[in-house]
Amino acid sequence: MDKKFVLTVFAAALAGVVVGSLLVAPAASAGLLQDLWGKIFPAPSANTQNLTGEQKTVSYSPTIDYEQAVVRAVETASPSVVSIIISKYLPIIAQCPYNPFQDSPPEFKDLFGSGGTQFYTQCQKGSKLQEVGGGSGFVVSADGLILTNKHVVEDTKAEYTVLTNDGKKYTAKVLARDPAQDLAIVKIEATGLPVTTLGDSDSIKLGQTAIAIGNALGEFRNTVSVGVVSGLARTITAGGLSSGSSETLDNVIQTDAAINPGNSGGPLLNLKGEVIGIDTAVVSGAQNIGFAIPINRAKKDIRSVAASGTIKSAYLGVRYVLVTPDLANSNKLSVDYGALLKGDQGGAAVQSGSPAAKAGLKEGDIILEVNGTKVDDGHTLGSLIQQYNVGDVITLKVQRGGDTLTLSVTLAERTTS
Repeated sequence: MDKKFVLTVFAAALAGVVVGSLLVAPAASAGLLQDLWGKIFPAPSANTQNLTGEQKTVSYSPTIDYEQAVVRAVETASPSVVSIIISKYLPIIAQCPYNPFQDSPPEFKDLFGSGGTQFYTQCQKGSKLQEVGGGSGFVVSADGLILTNKHVVEDTKAEYTVLTNDGKKYTAKVLARDPAQDLAIVKIEATGLPVTTLGDSDSIKLGQTAIAIGNALGEFRNTVSVGVVSGLARTITAGGLSSGSSETLDNVIQTDAAINPGNSGGPLLNLKGEVIGIDTAVVSGAQNIGFAIPINRAKKDIRSVAASGTIKSAYLGVRYVLVTPDLANSNKLSVDYGALLKGDQGGAAVQSGSPAAKAGLKEGDIILEVNGTKVDDGHTLGSLIQQYNVGDVITLKVQRGGDTLTLSVTLAERTTS
């Protein structure tokens, strides 16, 4: 039968049904039309079949659930987020009168120094404690331990004040600054403080939701921004605005949740309200590219301060470049991964008197593994060493020329210098 004829008959029949339905009551006609449309084009059900006939469950989560999760996460963490105010004694500059002719001969003074003309110059009249900056932090123990960035509290001549979420002010004391990474712990005299829940930064996934909370621009407390984890295992060189110093940070989290100046030291949260990172840096001139130190890196610092009042960081004592396939090809290396020990303007490849020197490491060696873990862009040498404590003995697999060596190293404590 001709397809055009079938379609024509179907259309005529449909028209007849529609015309007929209009002759009945409006409510009944609407019901007939809806029933007819449902039979011709049935609505999809939650359980449908694919082309192979297999049952497939289709689930849908409304947007409101996501928004509620963000709100709950913020409500959970906000009470423990604090603002850190940085203050310094700055000179008070005033206009002071002076006589530019006081050391001149008397006749010169008589000629130019009279006539009532008053001269002024800038001078200092004492000093005044003034606010010079701000950052963020979050409570990690109910008795007043607060985690923040080292660069927030790096000025040893400054005074620090913590402003809690309920508006109370406390004088803060810097207990410890991590010599190996941009972390510090300060203490306030308080009890019963709300404490953040620390998550597991080793389990985060690319694309998962990230929430940043902090004292944006040192002015807007508890500012919330939402984005995603946009990168993992990044290596960056971050510089402090006040000191001009810079620091290389390995294996940091990249996020597009807005991290503004003043957010430094604040928490990066997941949708459970757990801290997965410490907001620490942004890329100048970029659109929402920020970085956070994984929270698992800070847990050892928190335990160390709670136990001893200081942060003890283990170190190996080498300078290195990460071996990549391109570097291996250009330098004709026998391996395309690992850490190539190489000196630079900052110092020798192997620091004199360091654990590395005592173990016999030399410039040009390539450290391939640390306790069986391969050294690569996802597991840099620095990040692997930071997992261990002072006094731990680790085993290094080392490529030296055509030989593969196994060396044991006893890690020592890194000093601030």
